Amino acid sequence: MERALVVGASGGIGGVLVAALMARGAAVTGVSRSGDGLDVTDEASIARVLGGLEPAFDTVIVATGALELGGIGPEKSLRAVTPEALAAQFALNAMGPLLVLKHALRLMPRDRPVRFAALSARVGSIGDNGLGGWYSYRAAKAALNQLIHTAAIEVARSHPKAVVVTLHPGTVDTGLTANHRGSHAAMPPPEAASHLLRVLQGLNAQDTGGFFDWQGARVAW
Repeated sequence: MERALVVGASGGIGGVLVAALMARGAAVTGVSRSGDGLDVTDEASIARVLGGLEPAFDTVIVATGALELGGIGPEKSLRAVTPEALAAQFALNAMGPLLVLKHALRLMPRDRPVRFAALSARVGSIGDNGLGGWYSYRAAKAALNQLIHTAAIEVARSHPKAVVVTLHPGTVDTGLTANHRGSHAAMPPPEAASHLLRVLQGLNAQDTGGFFDWQGARVAW
């Protein structure tokens, strides 16, 4: 039986990922801030929560993240940028998933396929940025893509069958996007979860280190 770990299981996408994995017969462990006191910006918290789990998981998904932190949303102009917002976005959206991977690595099998995915966002693509704005969030997601790409190279040495990637879920109808999606159509969370799992399942070791959207297409760095 497949074993899956979802980090951020109480969130808008994390919760439906748990349900979708269970629906396909996986034994799912979900951890979150509300349920387990997990704070992905605090390495001691990550070590405590993941340290209590037993190997091995075939699928690990990090579904944490936020657009607004401390009541501050994405910046619309350079004059709105603050060091505090930049640091907070980096801590949650870039550092957090990497630290999860650091402590989840011992839970991932070395001798068979294993898939690790962190949710990123297309706005983290430098090549696809034609609108500007959203400095902190864009930069944090771009950093996440680089961090996971770099980690994938190292993980491949000890886990040659591993897939370690970032995924863009599309615009999903959750509280995270409600105030910022404008005229963009938003897909229901269960549909987004289905797409993400289908894409992740279709990847192999040759795809490790990549950045893919919910349709399975590579996203420009």
